[in-house]
Amino acid sequence: MSSEQFSHISHEERELNCIFTIEEILKDNSKTIDERYQLIIEAIPSSMNFPENADGQIIVSDKIFKTHNFKYTPWVFTRSFFVQNEEIGSITIAYHKLENNQDFEPFLQGEKNLILNIASRLENFILYQELQNIFSDLDAAATMHKPNGKEYWETILETIRRTDPPLFMSFLRKILHILSAREIEQAKSLLDQSIISSFEEEAFDENTPTKKKKINTYDDYIKEILQLARENIEPNYLRNRLDEWLLFNKSIPLIKTLESDSTSLTEISLAIRKYFHLAPEKIKLTEGLLKGLRVALIRRFFTDNLQFISSAKEYVKLNDFYNLITKMIYMPTSHGKLGGKSSGLFVANTILRKKALENPLLQQIKTPKTWYIASDSVLAFMHYNELEELQDYKYKDLNEIKMEHFHVIQMFKNASFPPELEVGLSSALDDLGDVPLIVRSSSLLEDQVGSSFSGKYKSLFLPNQGTKTEKLNALKDAIAEVFSSTFGPDPIEYRSERSLLDFHEEMAVMIQEVVGNRIGKYYLPSFAGVAFSNNEFRWSQRIRREDGLVRIVPGLGTRAVDRVGDDYPILVSPGQPNLRVNVSIEETIRYSPKFVDVINLETHKFDTISFDKLISEFGDEYPALEKIVSIYKDNMLREPIGINTDYSQETCVVTFDGIFKNQKFLQKIDAVITNLQSAFNSPVDIEFAHDGTDLYLLQCRPQNFKKDNSSIALPEITNQVNVLFETNKFVSNGFLSGINYVVYVDPILYSETENKDILIKIGEAISRLNKVLPRREFILIGPGRWGSRGDIKLGVRVTYSDINNTAMLIEVAKKKGSYTPDLSFGTHFFQDLVEASISYLPLYPDETTSYLNEEFLLSAHNSLMEIAPEYESLSNYIHVVKLPYDNFKSLEIFMNADESKAIALFQTSANQFDSDEEKEKLLLGHKLAKYLKSHFHSIDNLYLNLKNTANLDLYFLISDSEQLIQIKMWLSGFAVGNNLKYELNFNFYYVDENPNQTTIFDNLNFIQLF
Repeated sequence: MSSEQFSHISHEERELNCIFTIEEILKDNSKTIDERYQLIIEAIPSSMNFPENADGQIIVSDKIFKTHNFKYTPWVFTRSFFVQNEEIGSITIAYHKLENNQDFEPFLQGEKNLILNIASRLENFILYQELQNIFSDLDAAATMHKPNGKEYWETILETIRRTDPPLFMSFLRKILHILSAREIEQAKSLLDQSIISSFEEEAFDENTPTKKKKINTYDDYIKEILQLARENIEPNYLRNRLDEWLLFNKSIPLIKTLESDSTSLTEISLAIRKYFHLAPEKIKLTEGLLKGLRVALIRRFFTDNLQFISSAKEYVKLNDFYNLITKMIYMPTSHGKLGGKSSGLFVANTILRKKALENPLLQQIKTPKTWYIASDSVLAFMHYNELEELQDYKYKDLNEIKMEHFHVIQMFKNASFPPELEVGLSSALDDLGDVPLIVRSSSLLEDQVGSSFSGKYKSLFLPNQGTKTEKLNALKDAIAEVFSSTFGPDPIEYRSERSLLDFHEEMAVMIQEVVGNRIGKYYLPSFAGVAFSNNEFRWSQRIRREDGLVRIVPGLGTRAVDRVGDDYPILVSPGQPNLRVNVSIEETIRYSPKFVDVINLETHKFDTISFDKLISEFGDEYPALEKIVSIYKDNMLREPIGINTDYSQETCVVTFDGIFKNQKFLQKIDAVITNLQSAFNSPVDIEFAHDGTDLYLLQCRPQNFKKDNSSIALPEITNQVNVLFETNKFVSNGFLSGINYVVYVDPILYSETENKDILIKIGEAISRLNKVLPRREFILIGPGRWGSRGDIKLGVRVTYSDINNTAMLIEVAKKKGSYTPDLSFGTHFFQDLVEASISYLPLYPDETTSYLNEEFLLSAHNSLMEIAPEYESLSNYIHVVKLPYDNFKSLEIFMNADESKAIALFQTSANQFDSDEEKEKLLLGHKLAKYLKSHFHSIDNLYLNLKNTANLDLYFLISDSEQLIQIKMWLSGFAVGNNLKYELNFNFYYVDENPNQTTIFDNLNFIQLF
């Protein structure tokens, strides 16, 4: 940073200090108003560019307040201020001399803006004092019994008439409407005088404008209305209505500001502050007005999404926004929003706070201290650095974007921040202190239903250590990198396939405290993780979808949300906490977390270290460690006993048994996700962290899930040769047909390869196949955890944009020694698959209940050379089987979560569908077959004729007729109950000893359902 930039920042900080000082002076009720004005004018000169030469003066009505040496000179700047459109004072700043009497404009734009802001603040203060006086008069009137023979509501109106005549006339019209509604004839006549000509006076033509009536004598008009009010309206009723109208009138400036699309965040912030400074706490807004203001604020700060607004408006409070604006960073003319991630956390916090009044489990759930950078700050950053060339960057070829992205990152990291943003960041650092920080993306598109952008944009940890300048430089560097992630290949590809590429994307940023404690030289939470209200990947038939799921790890939650190639999280279902993934002690130890992500406060880096090493050195400092680990001894796992456990001398295994068994943690998490799902009317996905004492909510967004989650009937295997794979572990529901390509990466050869360049090239080849193969007509089968960070040998290195066109990803979890790769479920990578309707399945070929026909995949003709000849050198590693092949026409995959079983079958009969209608009919046929097979024992076989497009054409082979009537009745009921668009046509044939009975079904049009 140049010395010129540094001096400018110092000057901006002086301006900010001046604003804070003035706020403290105005709030100091121990001093008279005159004393406060004098203190204010004495505080302003120190914020000027040449403070030693500056003096000032404030004039308020007929009073003058000035610094000791003030006098008018050629170098002055004056700003008048107004109350109710009447000028009542001014602020003047003068330099009594300049260095060498230089001939230039002495006042910087920032200084002028400061004086303008102070004048505006004084306007609010003076208006507040006047309204306080009015309300004091109202209170005095309310305590008097008909002073001078008048009701106290009349005194209220007289006070308003003196101070604000237009407001008085507005209230008078409202009183006239009340009288008219009460059928007071004189009131109707007066109302008619003030509106339009009556129809009796002239011919009425709906196409001709009506004529305006004029009131000739306002004094008589007013007196008559007031007299009618005395005679026909209860005094208390009138006073209450006047209170409501006064309050509504005070809200009008804020409403007008929020309703205008042209207002900046600066103007909105000032309007909110003015509203709260003027609002007497004893007067409450009507519920309708409150909701209107909430909706306007949600729309302006967060989103126009009606579903989100509908949920949020029931929970947020106006005070929430007053507190929010004190933590926002934006340009003076900003019209930005705070983005999806910010809105999700903000509203989730308000929901839990309200629900906690009824549910003790939701009490004491915290959110970290957070500052927000408005979304259009990235545009201001780009304009300031003349980076407009990137505006059409998203329309480039994806390969070109991949090649250039590192250069784009460096462009952003080497650019400068506008001074206004630097001042805000400096203030944020002062408020956040020396606690480590995480800089998180919060784009306008992020965390939406169907487009969560999980892991697409950067989130970066900062140790936040060193001098103020060092911390500020590190913060700016991280924010610049988050800004640059808007132009990354993954989010651009992601947007493209969701038709969001033309959307004007902006990147807001959250600067958030990292939850945790210092443990030795490291900083980390005791544990962290993610939780889902829907469990889409159940390991037991007893676990229901609504039982939810938690992925939890010690330390930072990055190892729970990112894919790591060398470790495991602990998985548990809050609704079924006793049904653990790993049952035996051997499995519990093997699949326990072995590493922990931390912030190293000495090296100032994000680090991954051995958990055993951490607790052997600093176990005594680790909060709640006794609830996180179990002690392995004598082939048993037990919880640590007492506080004197020497963790350095024990074999510790991360199990979280103490958390799950002895604490209300899972009940609390279950209450959080259940209540948030109810409030948002959608399944949710949250991130959390725990510092050993308190639970913190870090993020909340809609959970994406497969909408069609019904079970599919599994076919009977009549010929094992036709089976590509089968498994019974971690199966979700689904059905795939029309698969014409199988891409297989040999797990053994992959794991034996020591050449990292070859492994990287394999990932590149997969990316190429993803682009050239027909979308959703191919599946990927390969080793380990695809898309993991960490050791490339443990899984194919790809990103979402490298696999987004596949129909299914199958991870082959071959054991390597005692190591078996972890599941994807719950990671950002898995969420990508769910959103894109890409099916996922882990295969464990070393287990007796799983099978993979590797012999066929390795012996069949490899089409890699024809499809991607540039990667012919990888033909030993990557095998592409193109169907039809030999007797196999295409591949169908059946997945049934209820039976926890998946089967992939090569079809030897015609299964090349001519239309989506045929696919739809086949899926419907499988659903119908599932029920028939389990309820009617007399049905031996069921066939579907796909080529009869008018009907759903079913053919039954039955062994006897005893259930024939019940079957026909059930089929008719099924057709009506499911509102089928196809007419059911069913044919029945009896099984006899003639072996040729089924020959009629040998036609290629028939599909055997069971």
